[in-house]
Amino acid sequence: MQNKNFFINMAFELAKINLGSTKKNPSVGCIVEKNNTVLSSGHTSLDGRPHAEFNALNKKIDFKNSNLYVTLEPCSHYGKTPPCTNIIKKKKVKAVFFSFTDQDTRSKNKSKNKLSANKIIVKKNILRNKGLEFYKSYSMQHNNLTPFIDAKIAISHDFFTKNSKNGFITNENSRQRGNFLRSMYDCIISTSKTINSDNALMDCRIKGLEAKSPDLIILDRSLKLKKNLNFFSKKIDRKVFLFTSKKDGEKLSFFKKKGIKIKFIETLENKKDFNFLFSILKKMGYNRIFIETGFTFLDLMLKFDYINNLYLFKSSSKLKKFGQNLATHKLIKNIKVKDRVKVNLNGDNLYKIKIKN
Repeated sequence: MQNKNFFINMAFELAKINLGSTKKNPSVGCIVEKNNTVLSSGHTSLDGRPHAEFNALNKKIDFKNSNLYVTLEPCSHYGKTPPCTNIIKKKKVKAVFFSFTDQDTRSKNKSKNKLSANKIIVKKNILRNKGLEFYKSYSMQHNNLTPFIDAKIAISHDFFTKNSKNGFITNENSRQRGNFLRSMYDCIISTSKTINSDNALMDCRIKGLEAKSPDLIILDRSLKLKKNLNFFSKKIDRKVFLFTSKKDGEKLSFFKKKGIKIKFIETLENKKDFNFLFSILKKMGYNRIFIETGFTFLDLMLKFDYINNLYLFKSSSKLKKFGQNLATHKLIKNIKVKDRVKVNLNGDNLYKIKIKN
């Protein structure tokens, strides 16, 4: 017979499906099992509703005396939808096992009493450490001033950052993995310098996942974003915000006509400034942020302890002299490694570096 950990692990795989695309709601996975047979499964829908438990149980199946395994404590409050504890009781589920306690105070540690009153067994903290890591962004959403922030950089085998020939440092496998990473976040932060230099689209270009391209935040205090970029050659079908301190009427008018929303911000120099910026983004609903910039901005983010994970793509090719060199740049001193995982991408290497904050 499979144990609780097995089914909770299955639920976590489901929770990954819409990670970054559930808005303010957490991405949750759910498995319903009886006599060691999976009866149903569900995950949080795009935009956060319906919830995973509802999607798993809202079916014409006899769930009486089944076991429900879910990555996060089922909600027990009325919001825009009824609480998940209602459908769990209605379907006569025998036992509920969950990994991580809900951080929303409306439901936190409250599901057990509501379910136990119907003689439903409730066990929490199944693979709790996995839940703690998976829901770090959700915990920060409720308990921190700043959102959860990861970052990505790409370098050649000899640590340079720019290829003068075709703009690509890494191979196709690495670029596809980078696109997939983007799909797991609410928004991307970049700078006008990076977008101008790379003529970057900053979207998800994997067939079937185009709709999961995150919103884009462009930091451009001096309004240097060029008007002749690939970025403006097609209709913008996601939210794009440009943060600037300059009020150039002609240029701002052009950007607005292209669908870009303008936000004014005075300075971005110290941690207080960035705390203010991230508090704005958090109020806008962005809780999982992916940073794709050059070394200078990334160095600030590392120095101010904002980065949780750094995804470093290292190419198998040497560039010899183009761009900046990570080995000699000051930001190398601010990469405080807590743990790292290495993945081979057909010759390139991806290092997921957990940053010690």
